[in-house]
Formats: sequence, structure tokens, C-alpha cells
Amino acid sequence: MRVKLARGWWVLAVSAVVLGGLAWYWLGLEPAQDGLASGNGRLEAVELELATRIPARLLSLQVQEGEQVRAGQELARLDCAPLRAQRAEALAQLQRARDAEATARSQVRLRSSERDAAAAQIGQRDAERLAARSRLQRSRLLLAAGGVSQQQLDDDQARVGSAEGALSAARAQAAAASTAIEAARLQAVEAGSAVQVARAALDRVDVDLGDCSLRAPVDGQVQYVVARPGEMLGVGARVISLLDTADLGMSFFLPESDAGKVAIGDEARIVPDALGGRAVPALVSYVSAVAQFTPKTVETASERQKLMFRVRARVDAAWAAAHRPELKSGMPGVAYVRLRRGMAWPAHLRVLP
Repeated sequence: MRVKLARGWWVLAVSAVVLGGLAWYWLGLEPAQDGLASGNGRLEAVELELATRIPARLLSLQVQEGEQVRAGQELARLDCAPLRAQRAEALAQLQRARDAEATARSQVRLRSSERDAAAAQIGQRDAERLAARSRLQRSRLLLAAGGVSQQQLDDDQARVGSAEGALSAARAQAAAASTAIEAARLQAVEAGSAVQVARAALDRVDVDLGDCSLRAPVDGQVQYVVARPGEMLGVGARVISLLDTADLGMSFFLPESDAGKVAIGDEARIVPDALGGRAVPALVSYVSAVAQFTPKTVETASERQKLMFRVRARVDAAWAAAHRPELKSGMPGVAYVRLRRGMAWPAHLRVLP
């Protein structure tokens, strides 16, 4: 009887260990080592979709799927012959607007000269009017003394009237010149605005011409080539899918008791299966603030341990650049973090050159 009971307890113990191992497996975790927490995951690179900003025909492709590219490298080119024609037209419109502005400014200078000449005429006519009035005054005195004839007096009065009319005409001419100056200035302002509009149109065409060449925004790897040369593409049409291999990381899950001890910026280690146990240096770049698996009601301590938080470890960019052929997006592996800051990494998690 005792033997049977002992065997029964042994079976229960083995079952508990197996179930515990299965639980850790399905949760994406490995049995915790002293001071370490770990989780299963896959290496993931940020995926960038290179798309067209303008409608055009795809002229050529300079890369193939799987090819490594550098930031700024031309990947594809669009047929932008219509845009080059638009640029020539916009350039001609800009030159015409500049000519109109120059003409308007010359009109301002011309009207200003006319106003200055009218001002000089006013001075001259006013002097002639004063001289005619003085002569008329003398003729009146001499007429009383019999020194001049009545005809002479009449002629002097006519000269005064003529001088006053000439003065009024000069003043009117000066006023007209001032009005013409204001009109010419308004035309110059309008012409200047037309120059700005034409320049903006030219700049817009230049921006569109810049989009005729699709360039890699970062160092990466071409994942997919979606379009082919000769296809007519609309606005926002995808051409190339690019993986940012400099932003390579692994997402994994930790229980609440471990996640609370991990902070952004902490060191981490990633061990991809394909590298035969070789550790890759990484830093924690993300710790979820919200539990991923939450029971309907959290009342007991055992239930709270079911809360799982997503953590992302980002591979060190310099290490990734030096070992780019070895690291590939999608590789499965295990990520490790330290639960006690300052502790040394175990020998199998030390980074080798």
C-alpha cells in the first residue's frame, strides 16, 4: 500500500514538472536563472514602405530583392519628362513676371521724374505770376500819372491771368504725377507678387522632380519589389519594401514580477538559434505599461502573476552593422535581461567579438 502511494506521489510530481514546463513553453518563457529573466521571440526589423508621391511611370529599378542598400542610395527612378516640361514653362512664367516687375519699377521712376519736373514748373510759373503782378501794379501807378497807355495796362492784366493759369496747370500736372506714382507703385507690388507666385510654382515642380528618384532613407535590405518597370503608378503606390536592419530587435513577454524590475535602457542579451548559442548585445527599448494577458478579475497574488508585459530588446546598432550577414529578420531565439543591476552576465551570455 505504501509503495503504491509513493508511486502515486511520484507520478503527480513528474506530471507537475511536465505541466510547468509546458506552461513556460506556451507563455514564451524559459525557466528563470538566478537573477535573469528570459523569453522566446523572433528578431524583427522595422519595415519601411517606399511609395510614390506623384503619379508617374516606373522607369527603372536599381536593386533586387534581398540586396543590401545604403542610406541615400537610389533604388528606383520614375519617368518625369512631363515634369521637366512643366519646369521649363514655370521658368518662363517666372522670367515674364520678373520682366513685368522691372517694367513696373521703371514706371515708378518715370512718374517720379514727371512729378519732380512738375514741381519745378510750379516754381517757375509762380515766379512768372509774381513778376506779372508786380508789373501790373507799376502800370496802374504810371497810368494815373499818364506814363503808360490803357492798352499797356490791359496787357499787363492779361499777363497776370495767363501766369496764374499756367501756375494752376503746373499744380494739376504735379498732382497727376503723384497719382500716377501711386498707381505705378501698386503695379510694382502686384508684379512682385506675381514673381513670388511664379517662383513658388517653380519650387513645387522642383520638389516633384526630386521625388522622381526613390532613395533609401536608411541602411537596410530590400525585402520585396512590388512594382516593375513600365508600370503606371498612382499617388502612394508602393514600389519597394525595405527592412531597416539598423533597428533590429526582439519582442518577448515577462511576468509582472519580472517586468517591474526591467527599465528602458537596461542591458539585454539575445541568443538567436542560428548562431549556435552566441550572445548578441542589446538594450531594452520598450517595456509595456499595460498587461498583455489580464484575467477578468484580479484578486489574489497568484492571479496577479498571470499578468504578462511585452518587452523589446534592440540589438546594438554597431554590433549589428559589423555582423549584418549573420543577423536576419525572423530568426527565432531567446532574449535575456538582468533582474539585478550590476550583476555580471553568465559566461554563456558574454558577448564575443
